[in-house]
Order: sequence, then C-alpha cells, then structure tokens
Amino acid sequence: MQLSPTLAWLVDAAADSSGADRLLAELGAHLVADGVPLAAGSLTLEVPHPLIAKRTWLWRADNGRVIEALGFAPGGLAPDLPDDAGRRWLRDIAGGEVHEDAVGRPDGPLLGWIGPRPFTADETEQLHQAARFAATPLAVLAARATLRATLDAYLGKRSAERVLAAPLRRDLGETIQAALLYADLRGFTILSETTPPAAVIAALDAWFDRIAGAVHAFGGEVLKFIGDGVLAIFPVVEGSPRRACEAALRAAGAAEAGMVYLNAERGAQGLPPLAFGAALHLGEMLWGNIGAANRLDFTAIGPAVNLASRLEGLCKPLGRTVLVSGALAAETEMPLVALGSHPLRGIASPCEVFALPETQARIS
Repeated sequence: MQLSPTLAWLVDAAADSSGADRLLAELGAHLVADGVPLAAGSLTLEVPHPLIAKRTWLWRADNGRVIEALGFAPGGLAPDLPDDAGRRWLRDIAGGEVHEDAVGRPDGPLLGWIGPRPFTADETEQLHQAARFAATPLAVLAARATLRATLDAYLGKRSAERVLAAPLRRDLGETIQAALLYADLRGFTILSETTPPAAVIAALDAWFDRIAGAVHAFGGEVLKFIGDGVLAIFPVVEGSPRRACEAALRAAGAAEAGMVYLNAERGAQGLPPLAFGAALHLGEMLWGNIGAANRLDFTAIGPAVNLASRLEGLCKPLGRTVLVSGALAAETEMPLVALGSHPLRGIASPCEVFALPETQARIS
C-alpha cells in the first residue's frame, strides 16, 4: 500500500511526538506539504486530571505556533470550555466552513481544520484519512499523558519524574538535602467522631487545599498525605539551602494566612475553626522506593523526617502554630522568635526551636 508522506509519518513517527500539541503542529505542516491548503487546525482531547477535563490546541499555518485552552472539571478553577471551542477559534481565524473528524471513535479526540477557501472533495478525503491514521499515535500519547498525570496527582511532579526515570525496584533511591514541612490538624480525632463523614472529608479537603496550595506556590512538593497530616519538601538546588529554607518559611506563613480566611468562612457557616501545627527543618533524607518486593511506596525517610515530625508535636505545648528547627533557622535571615532548646521524643540531642513572628496565638 502506497501511503502519502503525511500518512507514512503518522504510522512511523507521530507517536514519538513530545505531546499532542506537537503532533497537531507537525500533522498540519505535513498536510500543507502534501498540498492541502490549511489556514489553521485544532485538536481537542479529554484528559485525566484532578482539575482539568479537556484541552484544546490551536495551530496556525502562517507561523506554526500552537496555543492552548483548558476546560476545567465541574467545580474546578474556571468555567468549562464550550464543546465547540476549537471550531470557534478556527472560524475567528479564517471564517467559512470548518472540517472536523472524531478520531478513533465518535466520542474520541476531535480534529478540526479550516482553509483559506472551501476544501475540495479530494482534500476532504485527505483530512479524513489523516484522522483515521492519527488514532493510534494519539492513543499512545494519551496513554503516556494519563500515566504522567496519574503519577503527578498521587506522587507530585518531582517524585513522578523520578519514578518514571528509574526501574521499579525498592533498592533505588538517593540522598537529598531539603527543607521539610510537616503539618497536621489539631483535634481531628474529636472532629471525626462528632461530625458526619461527608463534613469531615470537606474539612480535610479544605485544609489540604490551603497547606498544599501554599507549598506548591513557593516551589515545594507535597510528598505524602498522612491521615490529616502533610509531609512536603523543598529540595536544595545548586548546593545553596537558603532559597529552599526561605521558600518553606513563606509557604508556612501563607498556609497560616489561608487558614485564617478558611476559619472566617467556617465561622460564617456556624462551623468550628480548624487549628493546625507545622514544623520546618533542614536536613538530608533518603528519597526513593521502599516497601515489599511487589508493592512499593515512593517517599522520604531518615532522621530529618523524624525530627520534623517530633518538632511539630511541640506546637501545642509551646502555643505556636509554626515551629522552626535551629538547622533551618541558621540558613535564613528572615526574622524568627527564639524559643530556646527543647528535647524531642526519640531524638538524641535537644533541638534549638524558633517560631514565626506572626504565630503568636495559642493553639487550643
């Protein structure tokens, strides 16, 4: 069977594209080279993501650029994209009639094209054939994107990259230096015993939104949710811990401010406030796979993680929301309040403890 250059590329090389956006751009360029007059093209895909429901890309033939719009899931960050977003974009560029094909199945990815003039019957058939042959490479790219989105959602971006780059074995890991943030809610046991499960989940989600949102805003990564607790890391890069330490401090302050707003909302609804404690520490940890031979967990372990957890336990007796270890305090010029040296359960040496100046309120 003699294939056109476009179809041969779809069979042999399209699956190696870096993403669906590049596939759209290269497919458009191949079709133009095969004589199809195109002004622009669009591709819409449903994607697996906690917030995003679909993505639409628009390619312009005159400059080869690709732009993107996101359609958010119900209850997401913004209104959903209209179903005909790609068609509207194409009409804004060239006007006239848009040619569209569902790829692979009626509810599959949607490819759209528009030209400087109406397409002939032969050109329309070329576009149909391109959509048919695009099904396999798009399925490969979608599977790759699904795997990456799933790992990102459950592990975090850096950890997902590490998992994808290494074999699935439990003897693989590396020692890294990072600023750690360990935080959990106060009174969660009482809350869970006296509150309907749906309300408990809503409270947990609201708390995690504030703490994880603050961590991500300042370049950190949530490594693990542990019941009502959070373990996050701010890896040290280029051998300089100051940036990681100050990012962790700013994230803790932002989380505290976010909880003030959340508690104001809860108060207006007649709900009790949520209190939390957080500890920040700088140290080395083993970052990698642990677990059984055939069931792995990607996490961070080591004395630094243990110290952060024990330090967080001092938040309530010291009446502070955020505590900082001496190791982390030594790497920042941000103002902190010295609270002296304190023994920590299970830690051999006492720990110099500091607090953020803002965290003056006693935790109930």
